Amino acid sequence: MRSDSSGPRVLMRRIRELMAEPLEPQARLDQIVKLIARNMVAEVCSLYVLRADSVLELYATEGLNPGSVHLAQLKLGEGLVGTIAATARALNLSEAQNHPAFTYLPETGEEIFHSFLGVPILRAGRTLGVLVVQNKAARNYREEELEALETVAMVVAEMIAAGSLEGLSRPGVVLDLSRPVSFTGIPLSEGIGLGHVVLHEPRVVVTNLFNENGETEVDRLTVALGFLRSSIESMLSRRDVAGEGEHRAVLEAYRMFANDRGWVRRLEEAVRNGLTAEAAVEKVQSDMRARMMHMTDPYIRERLHDFDDLANRLLRQLIGRDDLIDGIKDAVIVARSMGAAELLDYRRDQIRGLVLEEGATTSHVVIVARALGIPVVGQAKGAVSMAENRDAIIVDGEDGGVHLRPPPEVEAVFGDKVKFRARRQERFRSLRERPAVTRDGVPIHMMMNAGLLVDLPQLTESGAEGIGLFRTELQFMVASTMPRTSDQQRLYSAVLDAADGRPVTFRTLDVGGDKVLPYLSQSPEENPALGYRAVRLSLDRPGLMRTQLRALLKAAAGREMRIMFPMITDVFEVHQARDLIEREIDHLRRFGHVVPEVLKVGAMIEVPALLFQLDALMEAVDFVSIGSNDLFQFFSAVDRGNARVATRYDDLSKPFLGALKAILDAGNRHGVPVTLCGEMAGRPLSAMALIGLGFRSISMSPPAIGPVKEMLTSLDAGALAAEMEAHMRAPGAASSMREVLVRFAETHAIPY
Repeated sequence: MRSDSSGPRVLMRRIRELMAEPLEPQARLDQIVKLIARNMVAEVCSLYVLRADSVLELYATEGLNPGSVHLAQLKLGEGLVGTIAATARALNLSEAQNHPAFTYLPETGEEIFHSFLGVPILRAGRTLGVLVVQNKAARNYREEELEALETVAMVVAEMIAAGSLEGLSRPGVVLDLSRPVSFTGIPLSEGIGLGHVVLHEPRVVVTNLFNENGETEVDRLTVALGFLRSSIESMLSRRDVAGEGEHRAVLEAYRMFANDRGWVRRLEEAVRNGLTAEAAVEKVQSDMRARMMHMTDPYIRERLHDFDDLANRLLRQLIGRDDLIDGIKDAVIVARSMGAAELLDYRRDQIRGLVLEEGATTSHVVIVARALGIPVVGQAKGAVSMAENRDAIIVDGEDGGVHLRPPPEVEAVFGDKVKFRARRQERFRSLRERPAVTRDGVPIHMMMNAGLLVDLPQLTESGAEGIGLFRTELQFMVASTMPRTSDQQRLYSAVLDAADGRPVTFRTLDVGGDKVLPYLSQSPEENPALGYRAVRLSLDRPGLMRTQLRALLKAAAGREMRIMFPMITDVFEVHQARDLIEREIDHLRRFGHVVPEVLKVGAMIEVPALLFQLDALMEAVDFVSIGSNDLFQFFSAVDRGNARVATRYDDLSKPFLGALKAILDAGNRHGVPVTLCGEMAGRPLSAMALIGLGFRSISMSPPAIGPVKEMLTSLDAGALAAEMEAHMRAPGAASSMREVLVRFAETHAIPY
């Protein structure tokens, strides 16, 4: 016997009524399986839930031995039910016992049943259990019956996610969705954060599952799809994506998905089976994600992200996007990746940590997080799909661990670590007033990197002597429109006021590459880090640079102003930039403005080509600063955002240290001060290497100043220099100086 064509709609209506009744969870599950069996004219309907120990436990049944509920169990991958859970694929069998995966459970009494239909219970592509119907007669279940069972499975998934089924099993049994999970990533910013998950791109939570009028919901879906397709066509027609390139390829894939009739048909079928338009999108999205995740073709798996993004756009068209979660005062942001500006959308006082599935040490979001003192772990693969908003989470920025839903004993251990770190930070604070002088009397100028007003209080708190690098582009990156001259001047004046006579080096606008301004039109580039960025862009758009230079010069009226140009490749670019400064000074004087009393112009050394122009460069500038992040990236041909190679090469290698020494020697020959302001300066061991090379001025993120100062006050700079020189010249020795430096630090009791 088969159910009639109206069966799925009737089933969804009755499930909706059942969900509204005040029932205990077990009673609700028992009624659900009974309704399904009756509607599908099935002699058996069973519901299995996945536990944290990878066991599928029978939670409800109609037709099997009721005494087997919470006793019948299958391991993940075992039997038909275990196979469905492991593959996230439905099974529709007319002779179940002929399937190679069939496993007989004597306690259930299911040996007399032949036909079998089982579907995974999915949420966000993750399997939470399995829903099964069976009949004695051999038969293949129809497509609409499969759809109906998948739709009910979605309702059950929401019950599991809401915690409704916790406690129904034996004491101590934990469901898979709530089990503790640990990830091992890469520590990117020191610190330990205990808090609750905030998904950076939260899944749109669908709360209205059942429709009142199928045709109305189909109309809503059609309108939303129309808006979605129009927005994609609009993006494709924009001038900046008109040519070939990766951005256009992604949008073409979006257009293909949005117009795929199979996808639309599945959405409409889910609506006609009783779901709202948004619930239909969530169901089909979850089904598609589960299937694509188990495919071996890497190209198809990569398209999963495109499909997810498209489905989320459609959901937001239907019900709008959730804003950042309110009421969480201890937020740990979990994201696949994010930009520096996106991090700054969050309130700093609520952030306890950041977890990235991607990310590298020198990613700009990591640099900003480090400046704000936020612990960060990157390369935590799978964290986004395993996490739910408001889950408890611990981020260990010291060893790269991420602990999701940690058990109480783990929380206790990390609570102790937090207290230990607090005592350690207190020790660093006690060094704030102590001069940064090595044991053998060598003074080191310790500066801090900054880029926002929120950084300025740390100038005093950290004990820094000044700001060695102020990244002016951050103001542009967090703004929705180009900052006006007056806004820029106001920021630069506030920075100089906070410095209170201490030196501040302003780096001119460094955008392009991976730092994109939404209001500044730029064409896609194959290799953006090597492309149209920083001073290259500014010199080609002199109006943009002159506006910023005017704001800087006016902010420093009667004071000292230090301006530094990024990404200099040829000394001629320094001369061009100086000409623009002179023109702005002439303009200000002509209109009666007070100009800076002292003006110093510098260049960042980030491009290896400058290593062969050092003497000419030193004659053209008043100071130089080494951007070790980009210099090492270009020197070693390593994309600093690519985790596969970002840790492959060592910035303490002899060739790279030799390049840094050549810059320092050139500066000494010409009497030009040299500072290093990259991430090397903020790590005690690499900062120790810099001092051994002869650097006497380094700039770093504020949280790094305490550990680096503790290191250098324990250091004999002369002894280290002699040790390094001997090993740098030794033939046939290891190419990296890391082991030499570690051995020296441990021998001389230097904290590193």
